[in-house]
Amino acid sequence: MKWPNLKHLHYLVVLHQEQHFHRAAQHCHVSQSTLSTAIQNLEEQFGTQLLERDHKTFVFTPFGLELVERSKVLLTDAHELVDFAQSAGNWQAGKLKLGVIPTIAPFLFEGLIANIKTHLPDIILQLQEDTTANLLTQLNEGALDLLILALPMETPGCKQLVLGHDPFHLIAHSDLVPTLPVPLDVSALPKESVFLLQQEHCMTGHAVSACGLSYKEQVSSLSASSLYTLVQLANSKLGFTFMPELAIKHHILRSTPLVSMPAEDKAYREIGMVWRTGTTRVRLFRFLAQLTSPLMPIPTLER
Repeated sequence: MKWPNLKHLHYLVVLHQEQHFHRAAQHCHVSQSTLSTAIQNLEEQFGTQLLERDHKTFVFTPFGLELVERSKVLLTDAHELVDFAQSAGNWQAGKLKLGVIPTIAPFLFEGLIANIKTHLPDIILQLQEDTTANLLTQLNEGALDLLILALPMETPGCKQLVLGHDPFHLIAHSDLVPTLPVPLDVSALPKESVFLLQQEHCMTGHAVSACGLSYKEQVSSLSASSLYTLVQLANSKLGFTFMPELAIKHHILRSTPLVSMPAEDKAYREIGMVWRTGTTRVRLFRFLAQLTSPLMPIPTLER
């Protein structure tokens, strides 16, 4: 059998992503007829139907769906091969597409970028900030090379390396500190008094599990979209929140009357790197981990 064209497989993956021929063609910068012909060529090569067509609509056949998933892996490997060739086999050079979650990115980017400029001057860094779920999808599809996430987190098909621990702190307005139970007991806080991030932010789950927030009646129904919004909510004197030390060390509470106190049982989240199993760039990632771990509140890697 003649080998399939990688560009045609790319068109197939984009068509599955867009679920629309015109949008997929625009995304691939080709005409709709070119994209349609490429899909037909794949069907002829494999001798089986990839799409079930009905006038202007279509659905992927089971074989078509399986081919999409296998094509993603093949295209990711092809991209890595091209990057490897462009850097002439030098693991310290080339493009690095790094994804970081919003509860880490604002407090890490400055130090991380400075370290890369100093120690990896031939690395071209591209940064992406997004939720854990979206970043993992992009990693698995080859759109990103490396992630920095809060752990623990299930990352099938990927390797994890813990960079450090990030302790949680209870944040309260100075006027409310005298009302807190001593020793601190989350179960004794008023109902609806603990503000957390929206559910799509993994820090909410980590805070709930690490800080003993199994008492749902203490958690407010009012959730925030960022750590900076949590600061404003705590500043309103309507309740309390939990904040990672990484953000506190980068002065997120500056010019506010808010006070931070260690959470119960020294609760913390882990911060780590995640990459695809089988990548050829592990040496770069481990070197970058050695540069990044010292930026953590409690580093776990030795330099």
